[in-house]
Amino acid sequence: MRPVLTPPAAGGKVLLHSCCAPCSGEVMEALSASGIDYTIFFYNPNIHPKKEYLLRKEENIRFAHKHNVPFIDADYDLENWFARAKGLEWEPERGARCTMCFDMRFERTALYAHEHGFPVMTSSLGISRWKNMAQINDCGRRAAAPYDGLIYWDFNWRKGGGAARMIEISKREQFYQQEYCGCAYSLRDTNAHRRAQGREPVHLGEKFYGSENDKTL
Repeated sequence: MRPVLTPPAAGGKVLLHSCCAPCSGEVMEALSASGIDYTIFFYNPNIHPKKEYLLRKEENIRFAHKHNVPFIDADYDLENWFARAKGLEWEPERGARCTMCFDMRFERTALYAHEHGFPVMTSSLGISRWKNMAQINDCGRRAAAPYDGLIYWDFNWRKGGGAARMIEISKREQFYQQEYCGCAYSLRDTNAHRRAQGREPVHLGEKFYGSENDKTL
């Protein structure tokens, strides 16, 4: 059973930065169940290649429409992301490149929140067990800090069964099942790891939760 959530700014709208449908599904349903007015902000210029970006975005749009939640489709902005990643190409997962990536995405989210009257911003990124929650929350708070009246909500979406419900919702909705974090460098490293294990490389657009090729089953 989900707890009733209360945003850190009473009565305020929440801008939810969403990285993908599987991660945001539980967050969205938890916000809706608590009667919280929220809007999805999709700004993820890290996702590469464009085919993967579109797959993840369309799944998120589909689920948002199902719940009648407003969806803000921000610019892809891929060239800017690669420019900011210069010199960080060989950083490990959860390292300095990931901090840069979270900073970039949250800075744009915070700006939109400030310009459109959202007193609270949060993100679905932290629900994934593959992410460093402290790293994400530091980036979120840093992005919100320049704007008076804007709070980054660092709620732990994993707790209270949230992580398990994330998988349940993904299987129920048969969301697209991404097999790497998202950027070109995580794809490179994932495929290198697979080659070392004698496995096939990542095949985009083939795996879906709840289907016969669901690796979580």
